[in-house]
Amino acid sequence: MPPPATREHGELAGDRPLLSRTSTAERVADVLRSRIAEGFFPPGTRLSEGSIAGALGVSRNTLRESFRLLTHERLLEHRLNRGVFVRVPTVEDVLDIYRVRTLVECGVMRRLAGADPPFALDGLAATVAAGHDAARERRWKDLATANIHFHRELVALGHSPRTDEVMRSVLAELRLALHIMDSPRRLHGPYLARNRDILAALRPGDAARAERMLRQYLDDSRSRIVAAYARRLGAGDGQPMGSGMGSTS
Repeated sequence: MPPPATREHGELAGDRPLLSRTSTAERVADVLRSRIAEGFFPPGTRLSEGSIAGALGVSRNTLRESFRLLTHERLLEHRLNRGVFVRVPTVEDVLDIYRVRTLVECGVMRRLAGADPPFALDGLAATVAAGHDAARERRWKDLATANIHFHRELVALGHSPRTDEVMRSVLAELRLALHIMDSPRRLHGPYLARNRDILAALRPGDAARAERMLRQYLDDSRSRIVAAYARRLGAGDGQPMGSGMGSTS
């Protein structure tokens, strides 16, 4: 009988195919996550397994693993005997997203308050500039993207990969709700000046002031977006919208 170590190595070697398959599934999930965030697959869309697998050149098994990953992230949902759909968040989902955002984003600001400036603000400043450029050129979807990136860069100041991962997931789910809303200009335009003000507070190292501004910012944003989102869902605007390789059937 082989020694225990040899048996264990032999069993572990049998897992090699899982490595390549999982790696591919994660890469496919990255692609689909980005497409969902961009609105290419809007909320409520049924995803065509055959079309997507063929377009990406992956097996259906790999695609199903990707679907499972994104279902765990609350971006997709499986409906019995109907298939996989891009989720339509509920109003309670949006409220909970803001609870998490407040905990994470304001928590990072509190942590910075105990650190010595200057902070590494180049990434944050770039998102502010991108937002103003997009608004000036009336690129409203780019304005929305710049605002989302502002908050990701804000959390990145905490230098925590795990917190970054939480924020990426939370903001991706929030964008599902935003795709059901109307004009990105009305949603994100009012916050351009507030992004700039938070950046200005952080430049000299006043993270405590930045946190106060951010907390009020998130409170205002939550109230505004939740009220508007509830109206849209109530009006039936959260119904499926076909796009790309999804379908509404």
